[in-house]
Amino acid sequence: MDIQKQFGLRIKELRSKSGISQELLAERAQMDRTYLSAVESGRRNVSLQNIERIASGLQVSVNYFFSDERFSTKPAYVKKEFAIPFTERFSYSLDQESRVLSFEVKGLFSDKKEVQHLSSQILGICSAFGKGGLSVLVDHRQMLTSQGEPVVYSPEIVEEANTFQRYLYEYSKKTVVLCNSDFMVQQFNFITKVNGTVSNHLFGPDKQMVDQAFSLLDINGNSLIKPLI
Repeated sequence: MDIQKQFGLRIKELRSKSGISQELLAERAQMDRTYLSAVESGRRNVSLQNIERIASGLQVSVNYFFSDERFSTKPAYVKKEFAIPFTERFSYSLDQESRVLSFEVKGLFSDKKEVQHLSSQILGICSAFGKGGLSVLVDHRQMLTSQGEPVVYSPEIVEEANTFQRYLYEYSKKTVVLCNSDFMVQQFNFITKVNGTVSNHLFGPDKQMVDQAFSLLDINGNSLIKPLI
């Protein structure tokens, strides 16, 4: 496969994993959909300027296009992903001694109501302690499809999720997020860049990643979040 077709497939792969249509990506990248379609199919060459636009539309860096991390091009969001109620996939814990609030989400968000439920619970606790009163440890390692593939937020809820993240970063003393892929790191980095906030987004060998999170938060362990293996 030539490099033009490989690059087109890479765009399609990331677009599919983001759950967005060609129309939406073309709108974000400020280009015609037919041009984007031709690029994805490997029928059109693409300039560096347009690569940057497409990367911005996908909320990743240009460098990430050329990383080794790969996904299938199948849509990420199907009904069976939401069989288990969100209340059973979301949990949190507050360590008042260390002033660390931790929470984890398993699986996918199905709609804005689930993000709003998460937001009301977590931001409610943060606001009770005041700005900078708590550090937050977020575990998204198991935000996976039923096939075990990593996902981020669907476009239908991304605005709600971005709003939650912005307030979370503003309220917390320090925020550390355990990610399930470099793709998720890219997405969170984009959010912090757009919002002008600061956070630590980690991805790597599981125990090493968890240990790094504990070190950043100056804690020895956590009752909720532990190495998976």
